[in-house]
Amino acid sequence: MQSVILKDFGGMPSEFGTNIFDNSTAFYNAINVLKQSGGGVLTVTKGTWYTGPIELFSNITLNLEKGAEISFLTDEERYLPVYTRWEGVDCFAMHPCIFANDQKNVIITGKGTINGNGQVWWKKRLANKKQQAPVTEIQCKFAKLNPGYEEQPSGGGGRNIQFLRPPLIQFYKCTDCAIEDVKVKNSPFWTIHPVYCENIAITGVRVENPAEDAPNTDGIDIDSCTNVLVKKCRIDVGDDAIVIKSGAGQSGIKAGIPCSNITVSGCSVYSGHGGIVLGSETAAGINNVVASDCEFFGTDRGIRIKTRRQRGGILQNLTFENLTIKDSLCPLAINMYYVCGANPDDKFLFSMEEQPVDEATPAIRDLTIRGIKATGCKASAGFIAGIPESPVENVRILDCTFETDEQSEKTPDCSEMFAGIPSVKEKSFRIINSKNLSIENTQITGPEEKFIYR
Repeated sequence: MQSVILKDFGGMPSEFGTNIFDNSTAFYNAINVLKQSGGGVLTVTKGTWYTGPIELFSNITLNLEKGAEISFLTDEERYLPVYTRWEGVDCFAMHPCIFANDQKNVIITGKGTINGNGQVWWKKRLANKKQQAPVTEIQCKFAKLNPGYEEQPSGGGGRNIQFLRPPLIQFYKCTDCAIEDVKVKNSPFWTIHPVYCENIAITGVRVENPAEDAPNTDGIDIDSCTNVLVKKCRIDVGDDAIVIKSGAGQSGIKAGIPCSNITVSGCSVYSGHGGIVLGSETAAGINNVVASDCEFFGTDRGIRIKTRRQRGGILQNLTFENLTIKDSLCPLAINMYYVCGANPDDKFLFSMEEQPVDEATPAIRDLTIRGIKATGCKASAGFIAGIPESPVENVRILDCTFETDEQSEKTPDCSEMFAGIPSVKEKSFRIINSKNLSIENTQITGPEEKFIYR
């Protein structure tokens, strides 16, 4: 197998405070040599290497030595449109910083760092949050490429104005790929995003995006994939940490590719809206998930499952075991009234009354939650809210402890992002619209009323 070094193709690292050298051509030429020869290893040596977006191909390994950093330039016009999935909808969006499209055996490895320089992107997103429609030339370009975007579902990342930021690393329709040991930080949008992939391993990776300043910077988003392992990763981000998805609304239903056979183990999460998360893009279903032996410190939620009417999909055969959850708002939140990206006054989406069932009605069933140790729960001991026409079904909670922080000023309404559900005062384990729920050998410490069924 051929091995090449970036600097041999005219690459040049840049020192902090000096003129930035653009290594886009060097990366392209080095990768092209490996592509033409059927694969090989591209090594990036110590130093900071600035570049535009990178595309990888079958049988290529990108190896970052210790002290090496690939740092992505932030000019929007560099990130030309590619057809992909963005917040659950198949559409044109900006080229990912690192992209592999319909490839096999792509590996990203080493002790170096991949830096998306997301600060520029985050500021733009915050600045344009009040926009109602596309304004800039690039936004209008994407609006033309994506007719009907106004009616497409969104999680609040910017679809309404077609500011479709790039993820840091995306494998799209790939097989037998891996990301190992690298540190990835400051992603413009979602950080690691395999879509429509099979046999993916993400191991020993560190993901860092500042929690307070980095909107929509999920850690690892596994999207309509089969056979994925996430192991011994450390995640500290500004949104959900480890996320499992399968498309949103009619786009996801049409694609019809579920997320299946997902294993998460030995991971640590230090901030985020949720530690291990399913949804809210659930249209094609999620099944056979096992998350075990993880620690979540200060995440808003520990186990988080979120969807709503019109999101669709069956979520089933889900196991969560031996998780330590400290200082969360709510350690276990199953929410079918998820509000982000929707009008909270929508009388259909957030009705507490039974509604007609169709292909876009979500279902959650067959969960085992075992050996959870949760302390310092600021808002509540737990939250399960099904919809009346599709209750959360066949949940078994056993050998768990949930301890609330009764001194916290956070109210039970902070347990999840929901609409339509009346408030309660106690930090109890709240259960709404559940069928065949079994709770065994489980202790709740803190609230006077341990469970609230309303």
